[in-house]
Amino acid sequence: MGNKNQVKRLQQQRASLLRRTIKPTDSRLKPTDRSKGKPKKKRDDDEPKLIDRPQGSSAMFFQYNTQLGPPYHILVDTNFVNFSIKNKLDIIKTMMDCLYAKCIPYITDCVVAELEKLGQKYKLALRIIKDPRFERLHCLHRGTYADDCLVQRVTQHKCYIVATNDKDLKRRIRKIPGVPIMNVAVNRYVVERMPDAFEPMGK
Repeated sequence: MGNKNQVKRLQQQRASLLRRTIKPTDSRLKPTDRSKGKPKKKRDDDEPKLIDRPQGSSAMFFQYNTQLGPPYHILVDTNFVNFSIKNKLDIIKTMMDCLYAKCIPYITDCVVAELEKLGQKYKLALRIIKDPRFERLHCLHRGTYADDCLVQRVTQHKCYIVATNDKDLKRRIRKIPGVPIMNVAVNRYVVERMPDAFEPMGK
């Protein structure tokens, strides 16, 4: 019985070796084996390749954003407001001290919803963003994830500076050309990636 099994195994090994070495068109191969060894059809190189590239913004002149200029439109994130409170900074006054120009802070519905979800602890932050000097932007998309909302806005409209201290959001914004980032440093605001023409002199 053991001999029969050994012979059968050897026959199977020989058959598989034959399949590897002989051409798929060889008459000795069965139709089922022929389909296994069929070479894959090569892609025609003459076929035009379709490459999907997003359209560049008309606001961009190479890496220079032509829509940035005073008065500055600043999109404010949740943690930027909280960091400003911790550092006892007046948001609008400190923005103007940083950029030496009029600044209009913008708050999206998503940021307001995020602060409302955080509860009583952030009641002061909610009171600050409901100041009439803060412009309210209404969101038409689904969901209330503020980071996605801000990224989507600055991708579509290049006229904003994003004010945030969130590392993940900053990393995402850096990938979008022409969008400066404002963040809270010790007792002041700092702007990164600002065009040279509008660079504050005291920086």
